[in-house]
Amino acid sequence: MTVLEQSLIRDIGLASAGNLKIDWVEAHMPLLRRIREQFQTERPFAGKKIGICLHLEAKTAYLALAVQAGGAEVAICASNPLSTQDDVAAALVDRGIITYAWHGATADEYRTFLNKLLDFHPDALIDDGADLVSTIYRERPEQAKEIIGGCEETTTGIIRLQAMDAEGILQFPMMAVNDAYCKHLFDNRYGTGQSAWDGIMRTTNLLVAGRTAVIVGYGWVGRGLAMRAKGLGARVIVTEVNPIRALEAVMDGFEVMPIVEAARYGDFFVTATGNRDCIARPAFEVMKDGAVLANAGHFDVEISKPDLRAMSKSVRMVRSNIEEYHFHDGRKMYLLAEGRLVNLVAGDGHPAEVMDMTFALQALGLREVVTGQYRPGVHRVPEALDEQIARMRLEAWNLSIDTLTEAQQRYLNSWTD
Repeated sequence: MTVLEQSLIRDIGLASAGNLKIDWVEAHMPLLRRIREQFQTERPFAGKKIGICLHLEAKTAYLALAVQAGGAEVAICASNPLSTQDDVAAALVDRGIITYAWHGATADEYRTFLNKLLDFHPDALIDDGADLVSTIYRERPEQAKEIIGGCEETTTGIIRLQAMDAEGILQFPMMAVNDAYCKHLFDNRYGTGQSAWDGIMRTTNLLVAGRTAVIVGYGWVGRGLAMRAKGLGARVIVTEVNPIRALEAVMDGFEVMPIVEAARYGDFFVTATGNRDCIARPAFEVMKDGAVLANAGHFDVEISKPDLRAMSKSVRMVRSNIEEYHFHDGRKMYLLAEGRLVNLVAGDGHPAEVMDMTFALQALGLREVVTGQYRPGVHRVPEALDEQIARMRLEAWNLSIDTLTEAQQRYLNSWTD
């Protein structure tokens, strides 16, 4: 069978448009371009099948092509039905990568795509939200024996993997790429900080300056969201359950209060916790008319859609990616992107330069897992690999830094100096 015959996509005729998108990000992803060239020579994945589940857009496509250059046979599916770009999916098939994805997939179609990818019997994985790994353990546990290992992209996925590891059921190593410094410090903070507000602004066409933005969660994503909201001229309120993070938000110059108090003031609400029901009925009951609700976490559970529906007399789409919930008391709430990742559903995702670092970590992390000797469980990215990516990024920007002298190194490693 041809790659096209094995794939499930909307329209191969869209490939030329998708190829243009991939060519654009390639020009702005020098780290991954350099790794792709290394892989072409080294062939670390020769004879291996690699399964990838990520948001299927141009930057992800270039990661898949880098893995393919390493000698792998690659199959890919989407980690979110609304972030898939059909032209990019077509371009991947055009470039020899088996693809199972189309924009707007139903829940059943989404599960079909996951299982189709697992029918490919990959030797290693790049996962997002642990969707592939959790599907294996829920539905196809015998297949776990076939997996050498893999890499995980998100906080949500690492939480799931750590729960599996704690229960003793994770039978292969997974590299926690999300926890690498060059991922969470830059991708989560600067990438999401910029791209989420880009998605919110282009979708609503509303002014942020002078308004109140409520950021739910002050992890690395929340920090980035708050920083960018402040830069746009918003008053920023942070809600948290962690006292240390709450204290950090205060010292960063933001107001901190419980969500039911912040709900009275907010014009924009953005969730970034990785948990469910972070904005629910008690907050909805006191919100202003016209509040805008968006989610920057992995799954569409952070804003309680069941509560929104239960409180509404009608729901309608008033603008692309904006659902209006008309409450029985007359107030209207606006939910963006169905409560899914606003930066990818209503925007183009993270800037290419940021994803260049993250996907460079994914590519090198996958090589580390496939060629190394790791026990089953969740593993941190090696510090040396993390620093390698940072140095590559600096070099790409023509920046240099100091190095320690021998005397300085001795001083740091001695207690007698």
